[in-house]
Amino acid sequence: MLKEIRIRDLGVIDDATLRFAPGLNVLTGETGAGKTMVVQGLGLLLGGRATAALVREGASSAVVEGVLELPAEHAAVERALEAGGEVDQGELLLARSVADGGRSRAWVGGRNAPVGVLGEIGELVVAVHGQSDQWRLQRPDQHRAVLDDFGGAPLRKAGDRYATVYVGRQQVRRELNELTTKARDRAMRLDQLTTALEEIEAVDPQPGEDVALAEESSRLEHLDALMLAAGGAHEAISGSDDLDDRSALTLLGQASASLARGIEHDAVLRDLRVRLDDLSVQLTDLAADIQGYVQNLDADPARVEQVQQRRAALNTLLRKYGRSVDEVLAWSAQAAQESNDLASSDERIEDLTLRSQALENELAEAARELSSQRSKAAVKLGKEVSAELAHLAMGSAKVSVQVTAKPGEYSSSGIDDVEIQLAANKGAKPRAVSKAASGGELSRVMLAIEVVTAAGGVPTFIFDEVDAGVGGSAALDIGARLKALAQHAQVIVVTHLGQVAAYADQHLVVHKQDDGHVTVSDVAVVEGDRRRRELARMLGGVSDSPAALAHVDDLLAQVATSRASSR
Repeated sequence: MLKEIRIRDLGVIDDATLRFAPGLNVLTGETGAGKTMVVQGLGLLLGGRATAALVREGASSAVVEGVLELPAEHAAVERALEAGGEVDQGELLLARSVADGGRSRAWVGGRNAPVGVLGEIGELVVAVHGQSDQWRLQRPDQHRAVLDDFGGAPLRKAGDRYATVYVGRQQVRRELNELTTKARDRAMRLDQLTTALEEIEAVDPQPGEDVALAEESSRLEHLDALMLAAGGAHEAISGSDDLDDRSALTLLGQASASLARGIEHDAVLRDLRVRLDDLSVQLTDLAADIQGYVQNLDADPARVEQVQQRRAALNTLLRKYGRSVDEVLAWSAQAAQESNDLASSDERIEDLTLRSQALENELAEAARELSSQRSKAAVKLGKEVSAELAHLAMGSAKVSVQVTAKPGEYSSSGIDDVEIQLAANKGAKPRAVSKAASGGELSRVMLAIEVVTAAGGVPTFIFDEVDAGVGGSAALDIGARLKALAQHAQVIVVTHLGQVAAYADQHLVVHKQDDGHVTVSDVAVVEGDRRRRELARMLGGVSDSPAALAHVDDLLAQVATSRASSR
């Protein structure tokens, strides 16, 4: 519910705070006292259009603050949290300011937010019905929403089934369209992949082959240097005709013979000679390995040419498909998978085509069922709203709900155009309600719809001039209908009729001071005698005459009887 609203420097209002209660809240006051500014303030708080003309003369800006009391699971709470706002113990603070230059700012849950967020939250929690703000009846999509809400479980079930099939059909059609429209690109890509894979297969690179061939090529290119280096090392270890007496093995042998002369006298020396002999054995093995390396060096020119040709073939692949053979092989594996996927696209197109045809038939059936359920609900809604209008000083009016099916023209909500129509007088041709009804009539039609649909899930309703152009018993009927709606939701009504105000659960009065402004002390909840005097003023313009007060007492008794009989 809307718990509180504070308005500062808006029109004639200097600073005023209005606290609302559950049930039916009635706002009254003299003509020009500022009731319209209260509605304007509510509109600003809920994302309405802001203009500099709303700012009180002499003020730099107008500010409206409001507190919504909401359950934690409510969609408005979720939207506020998404916008970065905070909800404190179930209370959501909204605020809006309008500068005298026309610039507007908004706050949601204590955080700065786009004005559009206020509008989104407003549509979730408050429905404003006034002569200039009948958005639900002026938007065709809302006519359908009103009907679908009224239709209950059967219509909801048909709508859910249609929505599921529609989403599935859209997904299949998108994929099928993508595959068929890109057939040429797909064929070209498949041809490119096939050529590339054939090229790689012809070379048949092996993992790490490029590294191994690079090493072999370097070895072959420097064969003479390698043989010279290895031969020199072998001679230094094993000796030659020129170096036999100075080879490493000869010197080690001499060292061992020298140690042998003293090993009988010292165990340490014996250990050193053993180590020296081990070293001599290792050096002998090393010399054999070096000799084997020299013998294995391939000086075959044919091998050099083979390595060069193989490396050239691999480098051709590296320039196209990767920086190494391993990367080329990885790309080849991915290309093979993509090629398989592309090659199987024709089968996928065939499968999707069959699936699309099946979904098209299923969607047509689901659309017919949804349209049928809407048509049934439309008849019932028209009758019930028309019956309500008979109690709202519109006894000759008839509401009908036109459901026009357009087979094959599928949208996310079905194939139906839904329009709530009104024949304002007997014999009149039904027309779209937004065009056939005057401002006051439009408010009453909306009131009738809200009563019939039992509030439609919106927690707060605001009605401005719902009673325009009526009086007497018709005004009592309007009050009774507003009271009926207030059994399911919070209702705030701006009225000039005592017959409507008599049904209030809470009665607020707006006064203007002599200087034409409304201050904090000029909005008050009236009860008891103060309320009797306000109702007397509304009924006859005199607030303290015995006759006027007696009339009020009769009215309140009549309302009490009406309430008791409706329970």
